[in-house]
Amino acid sequence: MTVVNLLPDDLHNRALLEEVHPSSWKNPKPAGRYNLVVVGAGTAGLVSALGAAGLGAKVALVERHLMGGDCLNYGCVPSKALLAAARAAHSVRVAGSFGVEIRSEVEVDFAHVMERMRRLRASIAPHDGARRLAREGVDVYLGEARFVAPGAVEVAGERLEFSRAVIATGARAAALPIPGLSEAGYLTNETVFSLTELPRRLAVIGAGPIGCELAQAFARFGSQVTLLEALPQILVKEDRDAALLVEKALVRDGVRIVTACKIGSAECRMEAERSPVGKTLRAEHDGKNVELTVDEILVGVGRVPNTDGLALEAAGVEFDKTGVKVDDRLRTTNRRIFAAGDICSPYKFTHAADAMARIALQNALFLGRKRASALVVPWCTYTDPEIAHVGLYEKEARDRGFDVATLTVELKEVDRAILDGETEGFARVHYEKPNGRILGVTIVARHAGEMIGEASLAMTAGLDLGAIARTIHPYPTQAEALKRLGDQYMRTRLTPWVRGILDRYFGWWR
Repeated sequence: MTVVNLLPDDLHNRALLEEVHPSSWKNPKPAGRYNLVVVGAGTAGLVSALGAAGLGAKVALVERHLMGGDCLNYGCVPSKALLAAARAAHSVRVAGSFGVEIRSEVEVDFAHVMERMRRLRASIAPHDGARRLAREGVDVYLGEARFVAPGAVEVAGERLEFSRAVIATGARAAALPIPGLSEAGYLTNETVFSLTELPRRLAVIGAGPIGCELAQAFARFGSQVTLLEALPQILVKEDRDAALLVEKALVRDGVRIVTACKIGSAECRMEAERSPVGKTLRAEHDGKNVELTVDEILVGVGRVPNTDGLALEAAGVEFDKTGVKVDDRLRTTNRRIFAAGDICSPYKFTHAADAMARIALQNALFLGRKRASALVVPWCTYTDPEIAHVGLYEKEARDRGFDVATLTVELKEVDRAILDGETEGFARVHYEKPNGRILGVTIVARHAGEMIGEASLAMTAGLDLGAIARTIHPYPTQAEALKRLGDQYMRTRLTPWVRGILDRYFGWWR
């Protein structure tokens, strides 16, 4: 079995490894054909394996690295621990605006921040660990999986025969083709959480969700952060005004943002005695050549599907640089093999992987006909403020032929946001004019991720905006912005024709 190490080598990381890749783990001996073999123990793989075992199926789960996948080890869990610490530091700095005076400068103990993250990550790990899966009836194999036939996988010298299989090997950070970058050295989401010292100067390449979240966090910790983006704006997939609100917040926190920037090369500069003085990026911006020297470079853009070493050809499974090819029922080109999660999905989110795994499981084991295209998938960028979205953007809706209307409620109109001092944001809905059917919702607010669930539920249940208007929301909350959207929609139904009827009615009634 491959020995896996995590840096730093402390008691928290050792505790994590004892759950997600135990050094003393002994793989079971296969006894007969499995109903389901799952390759990959990230979110999609864990949901598939546990779901099938819970129903009584004979299940094997194969993982070559760390169980829990990106979410537990390199993604959602560690990043949100850092964001919580960064938000705490920011809250102390702005406490004066609430009349709470801090008499000294705010100091961030970065080593303590990272130690806390590792401790909390290790405390969550047992939920995704090998021993827990084994207790639930799953045969856990640690090692490299390789398809050797349309109905068989080999791992650590053992052949696992299956009736059905799910490929859930996820994706990893991409290597950018910037000359000299590999030699200079850089961080990714898989290595940034191993830091124990705060970089004094940090360059973040890529102003997508990962880049923006970590740029803001490190700026709040005290780093001099420069965020570099090749496109004309940050968070390019979001509405322009939503992205601008986040951009303003990042700049206010000290992040220097450089958009429309093309990076040409990188190098690690050394002093005469061969000690490094920094890593230099050379780029083109506004028609000029510029240089930026920093202590660390963080690459926050690009994902590559984990198909290497799987020998998918032996199983008749087609794939390309975007991942494994699946149909709407998540079947691969081998009808006995399904896929779920980042390996086959444009939605690189933990909750999307969970939902896809449930579809793959039902379709694989029960000849189900559930379709991935029917999923209503929300997402959230956890900057401060957050941007949460579900459904279509306005242009997408119009391109699909919908008769679209849009309503927006600014947070400065919402009492709770005013009282919280969090008025920079909005709630916006795109709906179909004839019937009020919700097509898409965007929320920009400090806790937008907590608010978007109501819109997701409404869309999943096929409810219109009138249903939100009829729902009683507690006062005062920022979620009242959604109630106001519903009220605005109801007022649009008061057409001149309806108004005329009401005028005659009330005239008669008097």
